Amino acid sequence: MSSSRRSLSRAGGALRGWRPRQWWVAGAGALATAVAVGVPTDVVPNPLFGRSVPVQWWNHPVLALTSVLAGIVLSTYVRRPDAPVSADATGPGGRMGAVGGVLSFFAVGCPVCNKLVLVLLGTSGALSYWAPVQPLLAVASVVLLAEAAVRRLSAQAECPVPASV
Repeated sequence: MSSSRRSLSRAGGALRGWRPRQWWVAGAGALATAVAVGVPTDVVPNPLFGRSVPVQWWNHPVLALTSVLAGIVLSTYVRRPDAPVSADATGPGGRMGAVGGVLSFFAVGCPVCNKLVLVLLGTSGALSYWAPVQPLLAVASVVLLAEAAVRRLSAQAECPVPASV
């Protein structure tokens, strides 16, 4: 069995072993991510924010995938009562999940509403250069979050090594 298939198998086993508390945290984390990314980018329509460029067809699925994966990654930080305390609380995949979440914000955001992009490229540059890169950022975001989730879930399923011998 290949290493990636083994990791996916362990990750699935970890998900099957989750308690209700972990699923609640995953759901709350997914909802919080959807609000934190979707509201300021106006992918989730709201009266507080607006967009100069309409929402693209792929923004909604990316926001949904990002939210679910971020919720799962967040929930891997919830320690089960019967689990031993690990010396390394962050574990594998922690930074990948954070980078994936930030990338998703830039991926689904309005290309001309991003002040940094406007300063660096101007309006025409934002539409000509930044907007075509956003779908690639979306893919990178989802891949990073998925990899972080698999790594963290696989680590939950492995036999823990004691912090001190």
